[in-house]
Amino acid sequence: MTTDPETGSLTTHDAEDDARNRDIRIYVNGEIVHRDDAKVSVYDSGFMLGDGMWEGLRLYDGHWAFFDDHMDRFFNSCKAVSLDVGMDRAGILDALTRTAAANGMTTDVHCRLMLTRGVKVKPFQHPSLSRSGPTLVIIMEHSKPADGLAARGIRLATVPQVRGLPNSQDAKFNSHSKLNCVIACLQAEQAGADEGLMLDPHGFVNTTNACNFFIVRRGEVWTSSGDYCMNGVTRAKVIDLCRDNGIPVFEKNYSLYEAYGADEAFLTGTFGAQTPVAEIDGKPIGSGDRPVMARIRDLYKDLIRQDIAAQAVRAAGPA
Repeated sequence: MTTDPETGSLTTHDAEDDARNRDIRIYVNGEIVHRDDAKVSVYDSGFMLGDGMWEGLRLYDGHWAFFDDHMDRFFNSCKAVSLDVGMDRAGILDALTRTAAANGMTTDVHCRLMLTRGVKVKPFQHPSLSRSGPTLVIIMEHSKPADGLAARGIRLATVPQVRGLPNSQDAKFNSHSKLNCVIACLQAEQAGADEGLMLDPHGFVNTTNACNFFIVRRGEVWTSSGDYCMNGVTRAKVIDLCRDNGIPVFEKNYSLYEAYGADEAFLTGTFGAQTPVAEIDGKPIGSGDRPVMARIRDLYKDLIRQDIAAQAVRAAGPA
């Protein structure tokens, strides 16, 4: 586990240590090599400029949860920035399948799928200097969320760094350009918290540096309007689950005043699913009981089972 031994801090991406990850195989442009041999050029546009898109996926029982939703976002993002993927989603699935097989992985696996504009002919910004095609890298690890996360919860600190307007850098892009989130994370860490709670350009509660953010007030689930945050796949699933199961849910503007006074708060993301928030700016959230989040977590686990079962049926073909 990657917990800081001095501060005891946990992040939403802390995982139990797994020795098998020391010898994983990584996909790099069609080749699958040991992690020590996985390399990209210093001229790669992702390394040089953060020019690329990525997706995080979870493998359960041999299937990638909500694969189509992730691919919709991935291909839409690439299209929006004129980034040629170089293959269709069947090609991406084949690359994922090959990489999982090379690692003997079937479940409790987290994947980071990364695509950049590729190697540049000169170390400058213009996209036309990337002329040899995209770079595709797939990293998979045996990965379970750290046990301490669910019990203790995440400590958030409100940070001055904001998620910007769509005409600066649209937060809906899952891009390699994450400096604003890194700065927010550093600001939170320096304030003694685990992660940063970021506001939108108008001062309303928005998202954290790594995950989407929800609160519960009097049985109602609130999250941001979605205009200035990553529209996460898990976020969308939680909203749909609430609507389908009689839990009032609202995408709306709200302030820190409402967040501080919430009965519950939690984060959503592909890796951790739903992670409880223990405090914001040193203020404890609720009593520590989290019945609404617990119900949503159970519904989400069932939704994953349904999605994986449906994929298995499709893969088996006609009876």
